[in-house]
Amino acid sequence: MLERSQQSISIIVPCRNERRSIGPLLSSIVTQDFAGRPWEAIVADGMSEDGTREVLKDFSRRYANVRVVDNPSKTTPAALNLAIRESKGKIIVRMDVHTVYAPDYVRQCVGTLLRTGADNVGGPALTAAKGYLQTAIAAAYHSPFACGGAKFHDPDYQGPVDTVPYGCWWKQTLLDHGGFDENLIRNQDDELNLRLVKRGGQIWQSPAIKSWYSPRANLKNLWRQYFQYGFWKVFVMRKHRLPASWRHLVPATFALTITLVLAGSSLTAALVSPRASLKGWLLLAGILGIYLAGCLLAAARTSKRFGWKLFPILPLIFATYHFSYGFGFLAGLLKGRPAGKATDFNPLFTELTR
Repeated sequence: MLERSQQSISIIVPCRNERRSIGPLLSSIVTQDFAGRPWEAIVADGMSEDGTREVLKDFSRRYANVRVVDNPSKTTPAALNLAIRESKGKIIVRMDVHTVYAPDYVRQCVGTLLRTGADNVGGPALTAAKGYLQTAIAAAYHSPFACGGAKFHDPDYQGPVDTVPYGCWWKQTLLDHGGFDENLIRNQDDELNLRLVKRGGQIWQSPAIKSWYSPRANLKNLWRQYFQYGFWKVFVMRKHRLPASWRHLVPATFALTITLVLAGSSLTAALVSPRASLKGWLLLAGILGIYLAGCLLAAARTSKRFGWKLFPILPLIFATYHFSYGFGFLAGLLKGRPAGKATDFNPLFTELTR
């Protein structure tokens, strides 16, 4: 094992227009328990225009360990790669805005990395929410019905996983694997983890690594977020010629089935007769009825865990998760790679969703 002095840590943070949130994040970084290891924090800022730069400059003046670098590409994977190249630490810990980190987050990440020998380590996806709707969105986020039962949604699971939030790696591991794919505006972390696993590496989750993610606070932004996740997941699959998990195909299959049955029934009614389209409408009603029953059952289970006051809105939230991801995935199938940069796509597919 390396001597403690050689286990230097670089925290990397992608950032753009986060004036209200970047200060609390930096405060949590400088108060982390680093267990005596030397550390630095590198914030790759995407040319923020909302006052974020002033907050960053103030912190960098007060804390010599905090550095700010410009990210003219303004995308998350470019920010991460830039920060990795600028880093001096042997160990890289990624931290994102809109997440609250336990005081021992970095220490637990580094300890788990050293203990397990994994290529990437992280904690489960815990959530922190305020208000009725955001609390319901967070509750649905932890339901296997909403997000497919990925193990990183289980706060108690410890062991190998296909991905973890954020991540902690040896810097050399990231360099050896080419860092993050800058052609992926979203899902670049999942794609890197897929690459690591395909090459024989291991991703490890530890419940001792605690952070609390703040989910979207309304259905519009939740729809945009998961529409983009579905859209960019297609490009991950095209690159590797296989899905990271078959659960990623389910929402798109469901959305496509609903669309085809609806379109077929409507065309039959218009071109033949309403009576001829009856079987199609009955099939559609049956599919949606079964889906609604599934939503209600999942809402009951989720409400039992998080509070029954959430029950009325949960079916709508489940539908938002499913249909946004599904239609985003279908849109990705219809799109080829842009002629130029990935950011040349319509802002619908690239703009931040908060």
